[in-house]
Amino acid sequence: MTDTKFQEGPRFSDLGISPNLLSALERQGFFVPTPIQHQVIPSALEGKDLVGIAQTGTGKTFAFGIPMLQRLGNNKGQGLVLVPTRELAIQVNDELEKIGKSAGFRTAVLIGGAPMGRQIESLKRNPNVVVATPGRLADHLKHKTYTLQKINVVVLDEADRMLDIGF
Repeated sequence: MTDTKFQEGPRFSDLGISPNLLSALERQGFFVPTPIQHQVIPSALEGKDLVGIAQTGTGKTFAFGIPMLQRLGNNKGQGLVLVPTRELAIQVNDELEKIGKSAGFRTAVLIGGAPMGRQIESLKRNPNVVVATPGRLADHLKHKTYTLQKINVVVLDEADRMLDIGF
């Protein structure tokens, strides 16, 4: 993502983002939302169901991540982000941690090819957001190491790719 400190136009502060998340964004050098963020964040903060389509590198993770974190901060519960690949799960988690960690949010990553034990320990810490691939999420549900009972925000990131590969 490019540095948006000095660009003109709408700012994150115009979108209804809470002060703690706004501060976290500004500490990371983000002041001006990308077009997808500007379009999605206000509606997502209202709790509307959305479908967003944008090129890679346009800030889609913040477009869904900022409203998710804010809604979870206001309403408790847990968020679930389903992604098609391990690599994307790690990337999404890293982006969410950029703004969420300093605001006290915890995440957990559930991906195949990684030890289940570490993931179970991460889940025991009651994360605010779980980022998972469908196969590993199914494993945890099957083994009853995770439940969907606390989930009140769900994101299907790259849903088209998940459908293409059979999920």
